[in-house]
Amino acid sequence: MKFLITLNRDEDGVWVAECPAIPGCVSQGTTRDEAVANVQGAIGACLAVRSERGMPLTLETRQVEVVA
Repeated sequence: MKFLITLNRDEDGVWVAECPAIPGCVSQGTTRDEAVANVQGAIGACLAVRSERGMPLTLETRQVEVVA
């Protein structure tokens, strides 16, 4: 499965990666690559827990266009 993730750098310089389609699925790393690798593991773990609990695996996400 493929998931969209977000990457942001916090005030301490740590990279924070989040998967918007899975509530609470967040990880971090000292580099972008480390944060991406860590969130991949977190996505797998979150999906397993949600499956075990009978929860929907993901929320619906969509892209929308906004004219600025």
